[in-house]
Amino acid sequence: MQATTVLVEGESDRLAVETLALRCGHDLQAEHVSVVPMGGATSIVRFLDIYGPAGANHRLLGLCDEGESRGVARALGRAGLGSGPLDELGFQVCRADLEDELIRCLGIDAVLGVIDAQGELASFRLLQRQPSQRGQPVPAQLRRFFGGRSGNKIRYAPLLVAALPPGQAPDPLARLVDALTNGS
Repeated sequence: MQATTVLVEGESDRLAVETLALRCGHDLQAEHVSVVPMGGATSIVRFLDIYGPAGANHRLLGLCDEGESRGVARALGRAGLGSGPLDELGFQVCRADLEDELIRCLGIDAVLGVIDAQGELASFRLLQRQPSQRGQPVPAQLRRFFGGRSGNKIRYAPLLVAALPPGQAPDPLARLVDALTNGS
């Protein structure tokens, strides 16, 4: 069985993918799937060299932010993995980032519930009162909350995925986990 490597931008993305895969009944180790955080999409060339056709020749899947998608597409083409829409190459694209996708999928109230369950709702409310945040829409404030404090993305990614209703996940994340089985 050919190994599958899922390239993701960071540790929070890895945790989200692994959490959803587990919820969907995947045993990543038994399925020879590794989810590898690259430390940012700009590092993709190095990881394609390691896991792509010129390296270990793994089946490659991935997840990236829309802002990084053009660079990812160029790197995949240079590595000999083809050109065309990223989803056809096994790479899913999040509009802004994965947290944005999770916030939209869950809804603001559910996300606030996750934050409250962690005892951090007061901290979020404090952030909302900051002058730079006052006029921002709540989803933008939530993204700032998750990205503004070291470790928050990593802490909250699996919690937000765990809060998703069964069978409901952001499209890019759902398509990625579905591709683990479908071989697409």
